[in-house]
Amino acid sequence: MTPEDMDLLAALGRARAGVRVETEKPYLVESRLSPLARREGYDSIEALIAALRAKREDRLIWAVVEALCRSDTTFFRGREAFAQLRDEVLPALSHRRPDAPIRIWSAACATGQEVYSLAIAANEANALATGTRFEFFGSDLSERSLEKAQAGIYTQFEVQRGLPIRMLIKYFENQDDTWTISPRIRQMVRWKRINLLSDLSVMGRFDVILLRGVLRNMDGALRAKVVQALVALLPGDGVLALDPEDDVSEFDDVLTAAPGGVGIYLRDPSVRVAAAA
Repeated sequence: MTPEDMDLLAALGRARAGVRVETEKPYLVESRLSPLARREGYDSIEALIAALRAKREDRLIWAVVEALCRSDTTFFRGREAFAQLRDEVLPALSHRRPDAPIRIWSAACATGQEVYSLAIAANEANALATGTRFEFFGSDLSERSLEKAQAGIYTQFEVQRGLPIRMLIKYFENQDDTWTISPRIRQMVRWKRINLLSDLSVMGRFDVILLRGVLRNMDGALRAKVVQALVALLPGDGVLALDPEDDVSEFDDVLTAAPGGVGIYLRDPSVRVAAAA
């Protein structure tokens, strides 16, 4: 690919999704676009980009942007964060919401491992208030990722990445060389294609929002826009879960890190996350 090709991809990624295309890593860009080129019937990435320039077809543009935004995910990625959600955050919220469901959104769920991990963690949580109800939502920019997530079917390699054997046996069914998540867990999750640069207020209120593996690849100004939009959806005792290594110093006025250092942030620092609070 030429520098002009990389510049085009970078401009499309930023304009359509706020993503920062790593133009200094052409091998990474090529690894993401090669499958798309084959799927669209092009002999090479160069041919795909030439068609992109010539046709200006919106469907093809979005297919390229979605491929560039594709992120790697695993079950229970960052195990400590899921433990804190299971043992502290969810029990605390359950006692504050005796008559309302706890609404949880994985805002960049990729192929579903994260939101299914959340549902499993909620199922494993102790000290929940009697009658606690959960509503889980998974969204992503990629239609293909969401299709896989909705199917809930994973390879042996995928379930081995982060999923304890006890949970694999308890929550999945083996079918030949694949594992399918149990219908009970799959039916707990609703799915929607969401561009995080769109108007997120239509999503309504959420008690817990996860946005992990995203901010580090976003343009600075757009990163601030997305975080502020998500924080606006949280109630006073709501929680935003980010990657621990994300730089959130610019959001000190709206977010406070919860004890533990695993990327759990509180909208109101006076609200403790422990169930005993």
